[in-house]
Amino acid sequence: MAPINRRSALTLFGAGALPWSLHRAAWAQAGKMQSWPLGTPRRTGIHDVAPAPDGGVWFTAQASGHLGWFDPKAGRAELVALGSGSAPHGVVQGPDKAAWITDGGQNAIVRVGWPDRKLRLFPLPRSAPRANLNTAAFDGDGDLWFTGQGGYVGKVALKTGEVSVKEAPRGHGPYGICSTPGGDVWWCSLAGSFIARIDRRSGESSVVEPPTARQGARRIWSDSKDRLWVSEWNSGNLSVHDPKTGIWRQWKVPGSGPRPYAVYVDERDVAWVSEWSGNAIFSFDPRTEKFERHALPRDAASVRQIHGRPGEVWLPESGTEHISVIRTA
Repeated sequence: MAPINRRSALTLFGAGALPWSLHRAAWAQAGKMQSWPLGTPRRTGIHDVAPAPDGGVWFTAQASGHLGWFDPKAGRAELVALGSGSAPHGVVQGPDKAAWITDGGQNAIVRVGWPDRKLRLFPLPRSAPRANLNTAAFDGDGDLWFTGQGGYVGKVALKTGEVSVKEAPRGHGPYGICSTPGGDVWWCSLAGSFIARIDRRSGESSVVEPPTARQGARRIWSDSKDRLWVSEWNSGNLSVHDPKTGIWRQWKVPGSGPRPYAVYVDERDVAWVSEWSGNAIFSFDPRTEKFERHALPRDAASVRQIHGRPGEVWLPESGTEHISVIRTA
């Protein structure tokens, strides 16, 4: 099925209508964290975030079927409807400055042009009818790769718009995905407890086994040296793998029974992890091998993903309908 173009509907929700007490609370978080309620009239189910090219932050509204855009200067959110049955999971900025979304509800990749807000759908082929789309990343050639927990890894070739899908090794489980500064693409399997490198020419994946069995590799992110950082949901570890040497290292995230969900590596090569059991964010400096705890101000924040830009680490709180930032600069 060929991609289609549609004009999206949008809605604005401003923080300007909030009472001063809520404005003040947004600025009064501990340390360098700042938070805002989304202020939308219905629950969005905010899931993933990505920096937008205009200084705002995109977020996927999985429960309501929208791409959200948050303006931190004005403290307001905008929702762009993605289509009937939409349930978006991941979002990334493309080389074309557009938002690219993995939409499990529509079983399609959705491009939202920016700033024109025009939609284009890239439906998955019939061979992957229920892919359960998860996350996406662009490789060094500008093509988009994505995961589907139903057992698929696929690509959108930007020059042609062609969507191709491969069955993943060991079936169900593909979850997080990332690209390296060298242009390679790696993904991890939550159910399969491994990471894998994609051959960008063939689309096939080569499995790399972490040293901890059944660790539950959930999210993956590359640092500036092409090392792969992995949040291990079952083991409670933050791990790093160097493909050049084959060496793995692991550190247990602090706390009682830690559950590391998301991982993100900032421009300083500091790793950030969302830890669900203790309702906190941890930063980890590999130079000192020390964790620093950043308490979340609301219970059950449920931060499922982390992203950022230089000096900013952005956190979507799916459990509280807030969006937060930790300023590091």
